[in-house]
Amino acid sequence: MTVAGAARSGRAAATLLAGRGAHVTLSDTRADLPEADGLRAAGVALELGGHQAATFASADLVVLSPGVPLELPVVQAARDRGVEVIGEVELASRWLRGRVIAITGTKGKSTTTELTGRILEAAGFPVAVGGNIGTPLSAQVDASTPETLHVVEASSFQLEATDTFHPWIAVMLNFSPDHLDRHPDVAAYGAAKARIFERQDAGDWAVINADDPAVLDLARRGRATKRYFARHASIAEGTAVEDGWIVDRRGGSTDRLVPLEAIHLLGPHLVADVMAAATVGAIAGAAPAAMTAAVEAFDGLEHAMELAGEARGVRFVNDSKATNVESALRSIESFESGLVPIMGGRFKGGDLGLLRAPLEARAKAVIAIGESRPLFRDAFAGAVPVHEAATLEEAVEKAFGLAKPSGVVLLAPACASFDMFRDYAERGRAFKKEAARIVARER
Repeated sequence: MTVAGAARSGRAAATLLAGRGAHVTLSDTRADLPEADGLRAAGVALELGGHQAATFASADLVVLSPGVPLELPVVQAARDRGVEVIGEVELASRWLRGRVIAITGTKGKSTTTELTGRILEAAGFPVAVGGNIGTPLSAQVDASTPETLHVVEASSFQLEATDTFHPWIAVMLNFSPDHLDRHPDVAAYGAAKARIFERQDAGDWAVINADDPAVLDLARRGRATKRYFARHASIAEGTAVEDGWIVDRRGGSTDRLVPLEAIHLLGPHLVADVMAAATVGAIAGAAPAAMTAAVEAFDGLEHAMELAGEARGVRFVNDSKATNVESALRSIESFESGLVPIMGGRFKGGDLGLLRAPLEARAKAVIAIGESRPLFRDAFAGAVPVHEAATLEEAVEKAFGLAKPSGVVLLAPACASFDMFRDYAERGRAFKKEAARIVARER
């Protein structure tokens, strides 16, 4: 068997297969792998420095890490020869003993996944959280029991390579164009997301954002029982907001789940993520008191609308996970005025024009970084001044100067990080380091 891609999901898949007695080759384009000795000790053969066609064509099964596209020539050649090609999530799900709660969407997946896990834990369920964040699903297999609830963040890259993946509860938070550098078009991206519902049946649940027409359309063909949540749309049944509470409307009655005052997250758009997590909790049987306790103790995730400090009345907010236009829009709309967003990186597609009016109403200026600087300069011309910076450190310093005396420096890139950083987390840490330096200097 061949596993393509030696990031954490690929390493977990290879280790799982080797532990189950398979002859496994882990193939990666990198010439060196820090984990090489441990993998070899686990019985995994390594193919480093490039993918060899013969390794894939001769395999009984090819397992892809999320970062490896199905269209890769060696993968496509293997498929043409009849080799089964699946993703790491699909592989792991075939061996899990517990039920799966899968969460997808263009934005908010990580926050909702983590909070859902905390709600279920507070309610007394045995829970494993991971997938696209934290622990890969393959690393959860050995500890899985029939009682375990696996709360899984599922990206489009993971879902597109599924076949039998069957969540008990499938959540779709929202949908907007993203990853168009990987998917050929929006329709293909949507089709990948919609696979989360494909293997469900009437005994399962589909948790659907009724405020998002695209989500309603993607979910309409699913066979699972639908459970809606909505901040704005009027729904007679489902999770809504009423009199300062997140409530559950069912069968003509209304039950209070979580008071809005228990939510301590920056950004009103994150209320929808809490509503989705509470909906899962209600389906699973979590008591409202457990939900409220979990929500009240949850301050959000690192790099997701994270307050990173304050200096001279200027707040620094790290939303490095805002890697697409829609996520950046929600970040920008979380503030009223005095905003100086830092934006740019490796552009993944989408309409930057959607940000013009919100920025014009709220922003003093935009600091553009990375290889996409010209795109932001052209997109916002005439709406808001755009300054360029060669480094993130320079960008934060410029933004601080422009945001004084009482504004907000917001890292909301609307882009991937790979032109300047290893990933969004490294970018976020660099932003926080520079913010901390300014805070210390200005005391």
